[in-house]
Amino acid sequence: MTNEQFIETFDKAKQYDLTQPLSIYTPPLPHDHSLQVHFFKRVTGAHGGGQGANGMILKWSNTVGTHLVGETSFHLGARAISDIQLTELAGEGVVADISGEVSDYSLYTPEMIESKVDLKEGDILIIYTGYSRYSWERPDSDEFGYLVRHPGPSPEFFDWAISRKLKWIGVDCGSAEHPMNTPTRRYHERDFVKAEAKLKKEHGKSWDEMFPQGEYYEVTHKRIPDNHLLFVESIGGEIAKLANKRAWIVADPIPMQETEAAWTRVMGYTAPDGMSNVDFLAMMHKVKRVDLTSPFGIRTPQWLNYKPLVVEYHKRVGGQQFGMGRNGTICEASIHLATHMDGEIHFFPAGRPIGQVPMDRWVGPGIVADISGDVSNSSVYTPEMVENQAEVREGDILILKTGWAKYGWPSKEADEFRYMVEHPGPSPDFAEWAIEKKIKWIGVDCVSADHPMQTIMRLWHPKTFEVANQKLIDTYGKDWDEMYPIEHYYQDMHLNLFPHGIVHAENLSGEILNVPSGRYYIGAYMPKAIEVESMWGRFVLWEYSE
Repeated sequence: MTNEQFIETFDKAKQYDLTQPLSIYTPPLPHDHSLQVHFFKRVTGAHGGGQGANGMILKWSNTVGTHLVGETSFHLGARAISDIQLTELAGEGVVADISGEVSDYSLYTPEMIESKVDLKEGDILIIYTGYSRYSWERPDSDEFGYLVRHPGPSPEFFDWAISRKLKWIGVDCGSAEHPMNTPTRRYHERDFVKAEAKLKKEHGKSWDEMFPQGEYYEVTHKRIPDNHLLFVESIGGEIAKLANKRAWIVADPIPMQETEAAWTRVMGYTAPDGMSNVDFLAMMHKVKRVDLTSPFGIRTPQWLNYKPLVVEYHKRVGGQQFGMGRNGTICEASIHLATHMDGEIHFFPAGRPIGQVPMDRWVGPGIVADISGDVSNSSVYTPEMVENQAEVREGDILILKTGWAKYGWPSKEADEFRYMVEHPGPSPDFAEWAIEKKIKWIGVDCVSADHPMQTIMRLWHPKTFEVANQKLIDTYGKDWDEMYPIEHYYQDMHLNLFPHGIVHAENLSGEILNVPSGRYYIGAYMPKAIEVESMWGRFVLWEYSE
């Protein structure tokens, strides 16, 4: 199979979004922080005569919506989420449907799982308890059912999972732990009384006899992180469609550095029509996923006047009764820092929030065009430069590799001014060309898909503008306002493309400097965030290699 054949095959694969919608209405774990969203500026709020942008600040805890629970949830000396490799987050797996065997407060066991699916060593395991029916957006929504009364694992479960070398475990309810083995036991003591009464009736033991707290602490806070066992909580979406099936399963968390958990998009894939699932999974084992995402931490520079990331631990393992809890953070940031997708609403208020854009818009065939040899400080790139590198087909995703990622903050060659203010940008015909090609979205390895001198940067950095303007005159024989009349070209790639649904990802990083021009399957995997104008995510190339 060639890479081209893989792209065609994978594009036809059956795709299942297993992600719970993320909203201001999504409940966090008890006593954590709900998502807050507010506009700190609007398109009419800019100075200097040019339009501004719609910009939001978010405040949240990382247990809201579908999220990866990292090792530092239990032990802060363990690996950061940003250090987890993509190979650990994707692979063969099964969705075990035990929904008919569990009820409020009950325990599930390894035997229940193995009676439903053929579990292999090294699999990803998603447990379908059926409690996703109580998710906040469902007709049967029940926050207590989802977060307080859901079933949880039996005492031997986690050691069994470690022995099977599972990559990660996902659950379609509030927690991968039984709620009565968390501080929820103390927050909702009336429910604990009911849970313990049920345990005594079914197992003849009290809760502390069944789960001695010292032993439970040892397995969750020591053996789980030591063995790199990860959890994904609050899985939802189309999970029921994969009940008791084997699939290729992927979790793509935002690569957070300081936080103990991170919002995650979870996807499942099975064979397209006309192909056996065995052959499909064999193909997927030969696929390499290339990460184009920068790590996201408090050192990540924001777009100039935006709010940087702030991380505050509001709870620690040692500060909660009996060591039953996890480390937990509350974060606050504007969205336009680190690798993120500018959404339609960022410049087009009538557009769609990130979470309301269909998943097939974020993924599909596309190209990487390495134009790094054609650009320099403040220079202009053209459609011809792109088409000299790879064939651009109608409906493609387009990744522009300018080489500016080497000046981004994680790089040893980091140069924040050059990265932010002197990166190259598109020619006047670029946006119209993208519309004609029906490009799905554009990704750039610099801070903006617009030329910085087509933004407020022109006013903030007049000396840089003088240099850029002279360079334009020397190259094209026109000054800036002749070549880019402000009435049409101010923020051209934002204002003129977003109404067409053509948005772009900014600050692509990671392995992009090592990626050659060519054709790939490309995906943007963001949280399914309902109200936001833009969003962080994981940006990935899929490439087949024998």
